Amino acid sequence: MSERSMQEPTFLILTALAAGPQHGYGVINDVREISDGRVRLRAGTLYAALDRLQSEGLVAADREEVVDGRLRRYYRLTVDGAGRLAAEAERLRRHAEAASARLRVRPAGGALFRRSPAGGTALFRRGPAGGTA
Repeated sequence: MSERSMQEPTFLILTALAAGPQHGYGVINDVREISDGRVRLRAGTLYAALDRLQSEGLVAADREEVVDGRLRRYYRLTVDGAGRLAAEAERLRRHAEAASARLRVRPAGGALFRRSPAGGTALFRRGPAGGTA
């Protein structure tokens, strides 16, 4: 698949909707929870993203209801949206797997980057006994 990679907020919005239809506030809370509080969407950002995702056919309006005199619109993931989310999750899994494999088998004598006592990043070379020189 030659699709370009997804921006993180898009990935998280689609992930939130993968569990079932939700209204905007529910999506905002789910994204915050899924990202361990790192990504906090504002309502305007979310609704702009949902409009774009709707126009791309990845999400659709599911239903509307009135709660406390306010209209609440629910969104759901479409079949195409689920397919794109699955493809992106697989792409990320392969990348994470490659990174983990490379970290497990670093070559002897390879360069290591560590924090120096002064707080910067320093380059060290492994010595013959596996220590750093």
